[in-house]
Amino acid sequence: MIKPINAKSLKDLFVNQLEEHILSGYFRSGEKLPAERDLAVKMGVSRPVVHEGLVELAAKGLVTMKPRHGTTVNDYRKEGSLELLRTMFRLGDEKIGKELLSGLLEMRLLFEVENARLAALNRTGEQLKALFTIVEKEERTPVQESAKITALDFEFHHLTAVATGNVVYPLMLNSMKSTYMKLAQIFFSDPGVIPDVLTFHKDMADAVAQQDPESAVQVMKKMIMHGEKHLRCRLDEFVSS
Repeated sequence: MIKPINAKSLKDLFVNQLEEHILSGYFRSGEKLPAERDLAVKMGVSRPVVHEGLVELAAKGLVTMKPRHGTTVNDYRKEGSLELLRTMFRLGDEKIGKELLSGLLEMRLLFEVENARLAALNRTGEQLKALFTIVEKEERTPVQESAKITALDFEFHHLTAVATGNVVYPLMLNSMKSTYMKLAQIFFSDPGVIPDVLTFHKDMADAVAQQDPESAVQVMKKMIMHGEKHLRCRLDEFVSS
């Protein structure tokens, strides 16, 4: 049944803002949050909204609530859940801490290298054809059209994940798409990196075509490390200090 579209509740808005404050380091691990009544006044919401929001944050592992002792910020690396990881990706459109973003970049290296290996082993003929089609589109796209190049780059990596044959991998990449696209837009704003990326994509497609997992792994490693090196030079444009 089709239902009316509702704006985010005050509780959701409260949760989103507190998540951003905690993940950015504004509220640090071990720090005690202001009392619920003080948070309600400062953020312009009712105490029930604050309490419900803190309960949700506690379920994600971001805070610990103790009766008569208040609410304390957790070390999210020890207490965080899978739901928190989804939050991190959602916050990828905003400025977040360097430590968090570095972790995402390092995770991508492990994740996408495995995608490359499995894609070379498991790709279908149709997927291979689609991979080369993306490369051809990239070759025809002027370097000034960074938005189109960014979209094609994600499509290339996503198709590689699909070609692994593991249904979870493309879903994982989709879950971080917002962050991926934001970073890629910054990366491709420098036209000088585009020829290198195109060469990597061609080499990767060739390795997948030859079903050569070792070559695919080496190409993907070089590609990801090249991207990280150039992106870190511009990191301050994306993350907070």
